[in-house]
Amino acid sequence: MLLKRLREEVLEANLELVRAGLVLYTFGNASGVDREQGLVVIKPSGVDYDVLKPEDMVVTDLNGKIVEGTLRPSSDMDTHTLLYREFEGIGAVVHTHSEFATSFAQAGMGIPAFGTTHADYFHGPVPVTAPLSDAAIEGRYVHETGRAIVARFDGATGEPAIDPMAVPACLVAGHAPFVWGKTAAEAAHNAVVLEAVAKMAYRTLTLKASAAEVSQALLDRHYLRKHGAKATYGQG
Repeated sequence: MLLKRLREEVLEANLELVRAGLVLYTFGNASGVDREQGLVVIKPSGVDYDVLKPEDMVVTDLNGKIVEGTLRPSSDMDTHTLLYREFEGIGAVVHTHSEFATSFAQAGMGIPAFGTTHADYFHGPVPVTAPLSDAAIEGRYVHETGRAIVARFDGATGEPAIDPMAVPACLVAGHAPFVWGKTAAEAAHNAVVLEAVAKMAYRTLTLKASAAEVSQALLDRHYLRKHGAKATYGQG
């Protein structure tokens, strides 16, 4: 069986989404990539989490061609593989329809960086893509979803470019969040945190619609203490 350990890690990431309450029924998916072999492990489409086993994970190449597995891969596979091709530093991708993050996506709003909880994980607002055109929706929809995410990060939409390693999440307008990390466990962790900060942001805006985002100094202080070159958080 190819990539036995990565299959186990991807399965665990998928199960973490269930434990954290980020997915309903068979919604959502997680994947991981082996950069040395150029292979992706991804959840099969529409299979109950309760019965998933490592051997059920589907292995594809970076273009989505199935290399090993008897089940169909996630319907979002083309988004995952495009993100792996474009964001070379990432090792895993998670997609959920978690309630609060998806609410921001449906509103076409990014998630503002209102406080230090947000800053601990995201070095700035979590962006939202431009809406897909009718032609994109009617064509290679899942592929175009990935292109919309990349366009938002590389500045092709006319907005400032964003480092995908510093803001490891994006909301797809009218759809839901995609989140990533260096490992499957980290991507799932980031998805859980994203939902938490989305909930806090929603409540902040409910309490005060004109609430200001956290200062750049405070954003930098909290993000860099965990992720900077001289990070001080944790035990090293």
